[in-house]
Amino acid sequence: MSEHLGDKLSRLRRLSGLTQEELAEKSGVSVDVIRKLEQKRKGSARLPTLHALAGGLGVELTTLLGDPPGVPSTGESDPPQLVAVRRAVHPLMFAPPQEPDGAEVLTSELLRAEIADAWSMYHSAEFPQLLNLLPGILADARLTASQGADGGQAALGKAFQLAGHLSIRLGKLDLALAALERAIAAAEASEDPLLVPMICNSLAWAYQRSNRLDDATSIALFAAEGLERDGLTDNASGLRVWGGLTMSAATSYARLDDYEQADEMMRAAEEAAGRLARMPPTEGDGRLLSVFSKSSVRIERVRLAVQHDRPEEALRLAKGMRLSKDTPPSWRTWLLLDVARAHTDVGNAEGAVKALESLKRVAPTWMRHHTLAVAIVSDLWELPSHPPGLRKLAEFLGVDK
Repeated sequence: MSEHLGDKLSRLRRLSGLTQEELAEKSGVSVDVIRKLEQKRKGSARLPTLHALAGGLGVELTTLLGDPPGVPSTGESDPPQLVAVRRAVHPLMFAPPQEPDGAEVLTSELLRAEIADAWSMYHSAEFPQLLNLLPGILADARLTASQGADGGQAALGKAFQLAGHLSIRLGKLDLALAALERAIAAAEASEDPLLVPMICNSLAWAYQRSNRLDDATSIALFAAEGLERDGLTDNASGLRVWGGLTMSAATSYARLDDYEQADEMMRAAEEAAGRLARMPPTEGDGRLLSVFSKSSVRIERVRLAVQHDRPEEALRLAKGMRLSKDTPPSWRTWLLLDVARAHTDVGNAEGAVKALESLKRVAPTWMRHHTLAVAIVSDLWELPSHPPGLRKLAEFLGVDK
């Protein structure tokens, strides 16, 4: 089961070194509301309250509400699957790379396909399945790199980067930073000039989750400027990496309360995505590159608008969006959730229900485990009149009690 909002609020408050009274002062939320949430006398809070609490704690809203869990992150002992990933990232000292046990001969081409498929699983939020596969992928990548095969170091860098991303999603930031450090080392030993900047983008995300926003901004801007300086943004692959870094820097600026700078950078990214659409297709397997397209930029702009209490702007940005075929499923689900949040914030219950119904069709398991989806439906359920479809959603999420 996912962690109760009150437990998470209490844990984050203590980690921040704040009393309930101090959090109330920093967030503008009454001590009574904070106390009731932590004592579980309130199951949820209205969205503006959740935004204010996240701001007072200095964390992202998703940190307070939680991403859909593939593995619990409650401070308890790691499950066996995660222990196996830790061993793959931190192998026994002096242990030689293990030969693969499969019947198929391991080649660089097979390894690249294996890693690309794993990234597809990640973007589809298939975290439990990926958790089981990742130790074997890391072992294969280590072996290939140790044999000096063509592209071996690059494959190892992408495998470690994937381990870093999955660890961030599971709330294991210590493991994420260790994996990304190894990813950078492998990338520097590779012949791929785009790999280090790509992993810098991942590091920036890890720093954002750690509330190291200045560090996140610096590393994303440094890597993006390096790509421009080295003339690597003249092709589709380089421009995609630059776009991902620019979006990451914009997100950090927004969390630093510089929404104007964030919006300016997002507009520059959107203009670059328009240029990208006119370029020849990316060479190789695009799944191994940064997620960057006109759709992804617009989705991120919607998210930032919602998170900064600009629901009308978010709905304007989302209106009439046509998602490209390469938009990962996880990005589509986040867009629907953000649209539901924006409709709720402007008082359009019917619009919120329609977005949530679409989300239920697209990602029912993801929705059931996401605290924000439950919070939105809880808010709507408290209204004096219920729009069509709300009862079924409430029953599905268990908030109709």
